[in-house]
Amino acid sequence: MAREKIQVGKNGEEKGAHFLQEHGYTILERNYRCRLGEIDIIALDKDCVVFVEVKTRKTQNYGLPEESVNWHKQQKIEKAALHWLKTSKPPYSNFRFDVLSIGHEGIKLFKDAFQASGKYVF
Repeated sequence: MAREKIQVGKNGEEKGAHFLQEHGYTILERNYRCRLGEIDIIALDKDCVVFVEVKTRKTQNYGLPEESVNWHKQQKIEKAALHWLKTSKPPYSNFRFDVLSIGHEGIKLFKDAFQASGKYVF
């Protein structure tokens, strides 16, 4: 069961990366991990760095995929994103958080799905 869930997630991230590229995003990094958390996809949308959380569900038994990106998950993503920004020092100061929902009804992109909780200087 756990192995199947991991495979569903990997397949979803692969579909998500292709979807983003088809919509003009440039993939910078996938599955970024640091001690603070993980980011599924880091991409560039024009001059904006985008941290993308990909959520995949085979059924709606536990709700819609995007509903699982709760406040706690957002905080972990934000911390990992700030770590990436500080260590990578990209030439762009704009960034946002998108959620990519992949379910039986298709793929939905939620641009600017949540905001960072504070102001940061890089």
